[in-house]
This record gives sequence, C-alpha cells and structure tokens, in this order.
Amino acid sequence: MSAVALALLVAALAGCEGGGGGTASSPSGPVTPTSDGSRAHVLAVKIDNVGPARPQTGLDKADIIYVEQVEAGLSRILAAYSSRLPAVVGPVRSARESDLELLRQFDRPTLAFSGAQSKLLPAIAAAPLDPVSPEKDPDAYFRDTGRPAPHNLYLRTGRTPHATTGANAASDIGLRFSAAVPGGRSVAGRTVRYPAASFAFTWSAERDRWLVSMDGTPARTAEGARLGAADVVVQYVTVRPSLFRDRWGSTSPYTETVGSGSALVLRDGKEYDVRWSRPAAGSTTSFTTRDGEPMTFAPGQVWIVFAQK
Repeated sequence: MSAVALALLVAALAGCEGGGGGTASSPSGPVTPTSDGSRAHVLAVKIDNVGPARPQTGLDKADIIYVEQVEAGLSRILAAYSSRLPAVVGPVRSARESDLELLRQFDRPTLAFSGAQSKLLPAIAAAPLDPVSPEKDPDAYFRDTGRPAPHNLYLRTGRTPHATTGANAASDIGLRFSAAVPGGRSVAGRTVRYPAASFAFTWSAERDRWLVSMDGTPARTAEGARLGAADVVVQYVTVRPSLFRDRWGSTSPYTETVGSGSALVLRDGKEYDVRWSRPAAGSTTSFTTRDGEPMTFAPGQVWIVFAQK
C-alpha cells in the first residue's frame, strides 16, 4: 500500500474528510452566504502536473481548477477548495508569481505550496493570504516513498490551520449556476495546447460532463475514475516572462489575470463566446455574453484554463 493510500485510509477511519473544520457538502449549485455573512475561505493548493505526478489525489473535490503554463512550456494546476475538503491533496509543488495576483479574488485564502524561488518568498509573505509550506507547517505534509521526488509531496488538509466556511469558491467570486443562456454551438470537445502540454475536454452526454485528458491521456483520480468538468473556461490572456527563473535558469511565465479579453465557456455540450473582465487585482473576474448578460454555468466543478491570446 502506497503512502498516499495509507494516508487516505487513516484519514477516512479518523473521519478526517473536511479536516480543519470543513464540510463535505457538494459544490453543485449556488451557495448562499454563511449566517454571519462571511465569504468562502478557500484552500488553494499548487499541484504538480507532469507525467510522474499523475494520477493526482484530491483534484475531483476542488470547486475550481486553474490551469496555467510554467517553465519549458509545461503546465501546473492551482486547485481551489472550499465546499469540500479532501483529506489528502497532491502532489504539491512550488508557487509562482502569477498565483499571488490570481488569488487576490478570494478573501485571504490559504495557499499550500512546496516552496518558491527565494526572491519570490518576500512577495508571498506580504500577499493577503495565509501561506502553508513544509518549512512552516511540516506536520501537514508527507512524502509518498512509492513515487520519485519531487513528485511525491502530499498535503494532509486536516493538519493545516485552514478552516473553511463550506461555501462554494466559484459562487463566492461571482460565477452564477443556473439555466443555460440562449445560443451556443454544439461541440464534441475542445483542446488547449501549451508548448509542451495539452488539455482536451470531450463532452459525454452519458456522464453530463466534459471528460478531461492531459497530454493525450485520459485524466483519472487516484482511485481510477475519469476526471470530468461540468464547465470549462478557456480564458485568453497575456502570458509574458516574469522577473523570476527556476533552479535550472528557465524564465518563469507570468499569466496576467487582470484586464479583459475573450474566452470560451463549455457547458452542456455547447461552446459559448464570452468576454472576461477583471478591472483590478482586488476585483473578481466576470464573464459576460456578447449581449452583455452574465454568463451562467452548469452545477459542478469548473476548470479555468489560461491560454495565450
């Protein structure tokens, strides 16, 4: 039995699902504010997404999965949890400068990450979020000896100081879950390509989901089930060089999520042309139809894939 499987078993026996005060409620629809009017408290986890890191653990429980380009044209995931908090998430990898701007949409989220470029650490410390790293919270992490490093670091969410309100992170930043807007084109799927990575989303009427493939291979959970999204947003943004480099000297891309531009929204077997807008880092991102009406989303998990415009 791998270290990840053992950790999941121990967590299940201990009743740790939704650790740190979380709940196991479904993110399948609009969430009303908590009784005290507070916003969702999001746990964001930076997750590895190269071949040796798959299948990942806990991706299927996220409210939102952000996909971004990193060094060498590869991809990495930032998963946002709030309505459901799995016991174990990973493999966990390092943070990027873009994450700090992206996470400003949430109300002081917790960010779990394996580390960062040394010059970026002061910016993380100054950002309006609660960082959880192995150096700061070593008891929250463990290594799966059945996998090669660095693709084997996992987060035990119940051992973090994070406490979620149980509200849906997607609803919290303004996404509306309701009936489809008029229009749209029937499509079988959509593929987004980075220089050294790709994501394909194929509509399954039987499962009422967009089935996810990564780099040409069906994406699965650690338990073997297919990963599927209720909604996919392909958000066209500017991806430029950042001020930072990785340990091998490659420049880290910076994904600009403040501004405006075009996007595609996939829901219910259709594709919609929309506009996105985020006026400032402290603002949330709005998605509107060509008629200027708010775009609506199907209940369930949302994938937001940042693509070079």
